[in-house]
Amino acid sequence: MPTTEARMARAREVLRRTFGYDDFRGGQAEAIRGTLTGRDVLVLMPTGGGKSLCYQVPALAMPGLTLVVSPLISLMHDQVDALKRKGVPVAALHSGMTADESSACIAAAGSGALEMLYIAPERFDSTAFSDALPHLPVGLLAVDEAHCISQWGYDFRPSYLRLGEVRDRLSCPVIALTATATPEVRRDIELRLRLRNPVIITRGFDRRNLAWHVLRVDGNAHRITLLRDLLRARGGGSAVVYASTRRSVDVVTDQLNRTGLLAAGYHAGIAPDERSRLQDRFMNGTVRVIVATNAFGMGIDKPDVRMVAHVTMSSNLEGYYQEAGRAGRDGGPSNCVLLHAYADRTTHEFLISQAYPPRRAVQSVFTTLAAMAPAGRRFAVSPAMLAAASAGACMPRQAESSLRILAESQLVRMLGPERAEPHLRFIVQPDRAVSALRAMNRAGDAELLRRMAVALRPEPVRGGSLRGAGRTVLADLARLHDEGWVELRRTTGMLMVERVCNAQPARLPIDWKSIDSRREREVLRLARMQGYAFARSCRRAYVLRYFGDPDATDRCTGCDNCLGPAAALVPGGRPPRGPGAARLARELIAEAHRRWS
Repeated sequence: MPTTEARMARAREVLRRTFGYDDFRGGQAEAIRGTLTGRDVLVLMPTGGGKSLCYQVPALAMPGLTLVVSPLISLMHDQVDALKRKGVPVAALHSGMTADESSACIAAAGSGALEMLYIAPERFDSTAFSDALPHLPVGLLAVDEAHCISQWGYDFRPSYLRLGEVRDRLSCPVIALTATATPEVRRDIELRLRLRNPVIITRGFDRRNLAWHVLRVDGNAHRITLLRDLLRARGGGSAVVYASTRRSVDVVTDQLNRTGLLAAGYHAGIAPDERSRLQDRFMNGTVRVIVATNAFGMGIDKPDVRMVAHVTMSSNLEGYYQEAGRAGRDGGPSNCVLLHAYADRTTHEFLISQAYPPRRAVQSVFTTLAAMAPAGRRFAVSPAMLAAASAGACMPRQAESSLRILAESQLVRMLGPERAEPHLRFIVQPDRAVSALRAMNRAGDAELLRRMAVALRPEPVRGGSLRGAGRTVLADLARLHDEGWVELRRTTGMLMVERVCNAQPARLPIDWKSIDSRREREVLRLARMQGYAFARSCRRAYVLRYFGDPDATDRCTGCDNCLGPAAALVPGGRPPRGPGAARLARELIAEAHRRWS
């Protein structure tokens, strides 16, 4: 049996040979030592702190297969591709694979041909994978983005809840990793993952090279002007601009380009190949400014991001800190800027109300499902259809959230989208409409051309269905997609659903108290986020205390409040003071506390 020091020497050899680093940093050695000696480990490090190495190095330094649970397919692909370039035998198992590809991947893992296998948490619900799991030589279970397991975390994923059961089936240590976890979320991770006397590593939340700024926005025109001036004054390097929706990404990107500042937009509505090209261009420096939703950034390790700007307020500090933390990974001075308007809070309040619908909305959706088909029969349904049948009890988004709540309570089973059909999203501008129509004429379909001509209005984005379009037409449209005229995608608003059991709508076995608590926690997080924007004291200390970091001090040398006028990034940039703003933020937090408790 090798000694602990012999195991650590092996780990350092892997670190140098495979990853090119001379030694561990910032708590990595402590985390790896715990894993190599068979301990459970909980790692809390900020974005850019080197969390991935805490499980990748042990995976290569110890026998057996490392199962890595990751929430996003895009994040899996980024990490798997990077590891393959280093010669590591690794694979990802996800829903985008055929049955044969999945079987081959599981067989490779079972034969010992893989060192690491990346999987989504939903994979454990698959009968094929669940049956194969006892036969896999699993030596380590790594749970990335572990805050997703906590209902009090900012990105709760119900499928993560079953990982505690998975842990019980595996006789191996567990390492859980997250960049954003408050003290209560940490306790919840330990409980739900059933960690046994874990080694807990908390490192580096106070990144001294980052400066924190909040600027008041007076209308959308002022928002774009401030953003443009910020980007021009950043002093070199790259910049990431976060917007809240796909639509806002498109609008901000277009407006920046109109001012002469070259920017590229990135969101999940863009075709995967194009997103990959955009990411490559950003990483190699061809694109210096990228405007994105939070779909961009996970797994991105670009060292020279000198600025991360949020054009609207985030819904919580966890998400904001994770996204802002993608600045300055090389240790160089970088700015994290929030453009704040009080009205941003209204949008988040609306989204919270949609995500956690009232009880009567959930009951109405279940009643509609019961009327559509008996229990045990599969059928297609859309949120819009459910909302229309609710007689005003809910809106489409609330209907979709009601389905999620019913699925969490095992009253219905979600079976995925119905067979998708092609749809178009027009991205041509009005002054290019004539040229666009000429290009589209190559499709050779008079009816399709007529529908496109009707759709090409001054509005920048319109959509239409292509049900029945032939292969030749779709191939031509794919070329137009590549040329930037349209976006061709496959989508459907219909979901396949199966009602699992019969129940009285007024007596649904749902944990309403838990749902109410989650809603109130979201309200509290939003209040804390706005409290950060209105804070008159040290912003760095505000964030560190939120995450329970003991290194928080009352003053710093890296925020606008502590530095005063000397911290101004652009002329005319003002902090969001306003009459009674600080008092209002305190009242919001106090009210959220009262309602939750």
